[in-house]
Amino acid sequence: SEKLKEINKTVSAALREGPSAELLTRFGEYGTGIGTGDNALSGDSPVKNWGGVGIVDFGEEAARKLDAISMDRYKTKKYACANCPLGCGSYYDVGEGDWPVGETSRPEYETSAAFGSMCLNSSAESVIKCNEICNRYGLDTISVGATVAWAIECYENGLFTKEETGGIELTWGNADAIVKMTEAIAEQKGFGEVLALGSAGAAEKLGRGFEYLQTVKGIELPMHDPRFAPGYARTYKSDPSPARHVKGGLGLVQARDKTDAKYDTSNTGPMDLVLTTIIEVLNVSGLCLFSLFLRMPDMIAGMIAAVTGWNFDGEDQRKAGIRIMNMRHAFNLREGFEPADFVLPPRSVGEPPQEEGPLAGKTIDHGTLFRNFCAVMGWDEATGKPSRDSLQELGGMDDVIRDLYG
Repeated sequence: SEKLKEINKTVSAALREGPSAELLTRFGEYGTGIGTGDNALSGDSPVKNWGGVGIVDFGEEAARKLDAISMDRYKTKKYACANCPLGCGSYYDVGEGDWPVGETSRPEYETSAAFGSMCLNSSAESVIKCNEICNRYGLDTISVGATVAWAIECYENGLFTKEETGGIELTWGNADAIVKMTEAIAEQKGFGEVLALGSAGAAEKLGRGFEYLQTVKGIELPMHDPRFAPGYARTYKSDPSPARHVKGGLGLVQARDKTDAKYDTSNTGPMDLVLTTIIEVLNVSGLCLFSLFLRMPDMIAGMIAAVTGWNFDGEDQRKAGIRIMNMRHAFNLREGFEPADFVLPPRSVGEPPQEEGPLAGKTIDHGTLFRNFCAVMGWDEATGKPSRDSLQELGGMDDVIRDLYG
C-alpha cells in the first residue's frame, strides 16, 4: 500500500505539472467531448455515415455546437470515477425544449460524433436525449448512432420508405427523426425492432442496404477515421473484437501527428505491437486510457507489482499484453474465424479516396499494416494462426497450443 501511495503521488504531480498537464486539465473540465468539433472538421471523425467531408457537408458552425464547451451550458456538476484526481464526468440538466431529460450524464465524444456528425445533426439537445435513452436502456451509443446514420442513408437513397419507418422521415440532420428512431430502437417498436438488430443485422433481415454498411464482422465502426490515422485500420480489422474504440495500436499516436509521415507503412509492426500490448494490459488492470497522457511508462507495471506482490516490470508487461492478445485471438480461431472474415468497409480506408477536404486523395495501405503486425506477433498472415514457437517462447500458453495444434 505504501508503494501504491508513492506512485499515486507522482501521478498527481504529473497531472498538475507534467508535459500533458494542460490537455489533461481540459479533459478534466470538459471530458472527451472537448474535441468533437475539431475532429469533425479535421477528418478525424467520420461524417455522413463515413461518406461525407466535415468542412464541406457539416461545416464549422454545426460542428462547434457539438463541442462540450458549447454543451456545457447544461452542466450542473462534475463527477469522477472512484478516487480519480482528474474527474472528467459531468451531469447535465435539460429542463425545457423539445427533449427535456432532467439530470443526465454528459455525452462522450463517441456519442456526440455518432448521433451528430455521422447523421449531419447539429442539435446538441437531441444528442443529449439520445445519450440518455441509450444509457437508460443499456445500449451502445456508437452502434445505435451509426445504425441510425446507416438507416438515414438508405432512406435518402430510396431503399426505405416513409411507410416502412412508421412515418419517421429519416433525412440528414433531422434531429426529431433521429431521437424518435433511437426511442423506437430502445423500445423495439415499429421499424426500431428491425434496427435493434444493428445495421448489419437489419440489412440481412431486410435484404437491402449492404452497400452503405460501415461495419466489421457486424460491428459498427467507432468514431475515429483510418484515413486520418491509418493505424486504426489495422486495429479495427484484426483486433479479436473488431471495430472497437478502446483498443490499442498506432492510431492512438498517429491521431496527433499532423504530417504525412504517418502514412508510411514500411516499418509499422514494432510500434504497433507496443501500443497494442500496453492497452491490453491497461484494459485488464482497470486503469484509464487517460493515464497514458501522463507519459509515465513504468506506472502500469509499478501499480500491478504493488497491488499483487509480483515481480512485474516492463518486459513482464509486454509479454502479458502479447499473451492476452494471443488468447483472445486464439478463441476466434478455435471457433472457426479467420482473417478473411474481418473485412474493412471501403469508405473507411479511402476506396475510393475523398475528392476534397483534409483527407482528399488518401487511401490506406491496410494490407501492409496487417502483414507488419502479423510478422511481429508471429501470426500466419493467411490463417491468422500464431506459430507454435512464438507461443512456447511466451510461456504459460499450453492450453492455447493444445487448442490450435492438438
